[in-house]
Amino acid sequence: MSWTKRIVAAVFVLAVIGIVAASLAPRQDPPVPVQASAVRKGAITRKVSAAGKLQAATQVKLSSNLSGDLLDLPVREGDTIKKGQYIGRIDARRYEAQLHQREAMEQSARSELSMEEVNLAKLDADVKRVERLVKADSASTAELEKIIAERDGAAARVQAAKDRIRNASASLAEARYLLSFTTLVAPIDGILTSRLKQVGERVRGSDFNEDPIVIIATLSSMEMKVEVGEHEVVYLHEGDPAEIEVDAFPDRKFPAQVIEIAKNATVKNAGTDAEVTTFPVRIALTVPVPGALPGMSGQSTISTETHDPALIVPLQAVTVRTEKQLSAGKGASAAPPAEPTPGTPAAAASKRPSREPVQKVVFVIEDGKAKARRVETGLASENDIELVSGVKEGEVIVEGPYKLLSRDLTDGKPVKADLPPADAAKAPPKVSGDAKKGAGGT
Repeated sequence: MSWTKRIVAAVFVLAVIGIVAASLAPRQDPPVPVQASAVRKGAITRKVSAAGKLQAATQVKLSSNLSGDLLDLPVREGDTIKKGQYIGRIDARRYEAQLHQREAMEQSARSELSMEEVNLAKLDADVKRVERLVKADSASTAELEKIIAERDGAAARVQAAKDRIRNASASLAEARYLLSFTTLVAPIDGILTSRLKQVGERVRGSDFNEDPIVIIATLSSMEMKVEVGEHEVVYLHEGDPAEIEVDAFPDRKFPAQVIEIAKNATVKNAGTDAEVTTFPVRIALTVPVPGALPGMSGQSTISTETHDPALIVPLQAVTVRTEKQLSAGKGASAAPPAEPTPGTPAAAASKRPSREPVQKVVFVIEDGKAKARRVETGLASENDIELVSGVKEGEVIVEGPYKLLSRDLTDGKPVKADLPPADAAKAPPKVSGDAKKGAGGT
């Protein structure tokens, strides 16, 4: 065989060996495109959101203290009411008659007092006359004692007449007080929101059963009553600032403040899988809302606590991995277990939910690869979350896509980051492999 053929054969063999070696060598996974952002410092506030209904801060149901027919009710729903304004009138003939009767009783008691006082004055004069006669031995001591006893009896009758006058005056005051109830006046300033009775209807005056005639509310001062879950109410405090967005006024938020947190829970669907425990919270609007009416729906956002400065990342950047995934697969998603055969003990046990301990992690991008790193979280807002440990300011982390981050992303997987310009400026500069070698060789 000539040298030329030998050289061609050797080249051919070497080419075949190279192709086989290249096919057997492990292939490098192509970089996965991801969304990334830089860890930043800033302020973060925990917020609690809840829906509710607007209601007047002060609402008065005006009822009658007396029973009777409603003779006049000139006010209408929507009228502006001033404190002390005339609202209506109840039939007062019965109470006027009682008043006249008590006036007559008081006058009679005063007349009796006048008569008793005249009699007492006469007996006083008789006592003095008999005393002079006794001194002149013209009258006996027995006569003097008799007239003194009569005078003392008259004085007692005068005191009794005075007591009857006080009793009659008290009864007269009560009659006047009851008569005043026949005229209804507004107890507060506000808007008449409901007119529950009509002229001619009979109203019931009772200390046990409420029979409201009209409802007056102070619409200039409104509040919202919301239901907050048991896991969030522990963060609330009276005086916490809030914002309220009323559905009738979209894209507008009104400042408010927490004024009351109920201590008694409201339990719905008790004893079932759908049991929900909430606590009523009252939030007062700190500015008037023109056009707002009781019963309007709205959404409240309560700011409970602020940390400034704090290390902040997007909320979706924090995911979880089990210890088994972190130790064995370095963040890889575990394969789903095989389905047990129906009727076996394993099948029965599989119906009970099993929970493996999980760790909160973020994926930090280092040298083009995603590195799983354990973190501790702090406050969370609507879009961001605070990291207490595990990362430093400026480090680039993966924040999406959600499916890749929550299940498929593994520790050490090559990634291609799509970093926003604002975060790219904050990110630390990349060092190439050649630069590292050169730095190590010098």
